[in-house]
Amino acid sequence: MSRMTIPDIHEKYEHGEKLAMLTAYDAPIARQVDNSGVDMILVGDSAGDNHLGYDDTLQITLEEALSNTAAVDRAAENAMVIGDLPFLSYGSSMEESVKNAGRFIKEAGADAVKLETPPHGTTSIEIIDRLTELGMPVQGHIGLTPQRMNQIGGGYVQGRGDENSTTVEALIDTAEQIEEAGAFSLVLEAVTEETGKRIAEAVDIPTIGIGAGRYVDGQVLVITDALGLSKESYRLSKQYADLNSIISDAVESYVDEVQNGVFPAAENAFDPIDKDK
Repeated sequence: MSRMTIPDIHEKYEHGEKLAMLTAYDAPIARQVDNSGVDMILVGDSAGDNHLGYDDTLQITLEEALSNTAAVDRAAENAMVIGDLPFLSYGSSMEESVKNAGRFIKEAGADAVKLETPPHGTTSIEIIDRLTELGMPVQGHIGLTPQRMNQIGGGYVQGRGDENSTTVEALIDTAEQIEEAGAFSLVLEAVTEETGKRIAEAVDIPTIGIGAGRYVDGQVLVITDALGLSKESYRLSKQYADLNSIISDAVESYVDEVQNGVFPAAENAFDPIDKDK
């Protein structure tokens, strides 16, 4: 099979089929995610704190993001692979933005890139327009934008229109501008359910929610949250497995067998001296 394409995504959207996206940051997990039927794999900057051990997403470098994306590219056969442009890899100039986005496509094998846009973020919208003009598919991202966390002051739900949250109208307007700039889909993060519903009704591209409620066109989760590998749980997520416990039990069993001489056994040795031991 070939990878999911933008026409494939839009066909599912037009038929009212919900779209499923998960993050992945390395080949083994990407292979499992890909084989399980997701439509898109996002190689998110969430790798910063969920894969590389940083305190947040801001510290992941462009080279690290490219390496993660290339690893996922080598494993994925069916799902669209989307590379997430990290903090300061775009926006300082159009030339640098285009060059860095192009590296995800040309060097790392991504099928598309994603970038965050603040309310009425003209710079990001201009970049989306230029990238799509040059043939680089773009997925937009509005609502809670983690790369602006220092400016926002915290993980506040957006669309409430209070001192910590922009208005629904501002987000709708931004979504419409992102669509007009050529984005093929749009991530909505941590917005009120009404906001998610109204944006999905306002644009004619798929809306992918993470904490955006039930009325958007698809969902995305961070893989470590879904698999139970995170240090903490979040309301916008759901844990589908408890790999923390499974891995802990497996490692404890390994340590116990090594310390007690159970592993390695004769079947783990090459030309064992005594096959009965």
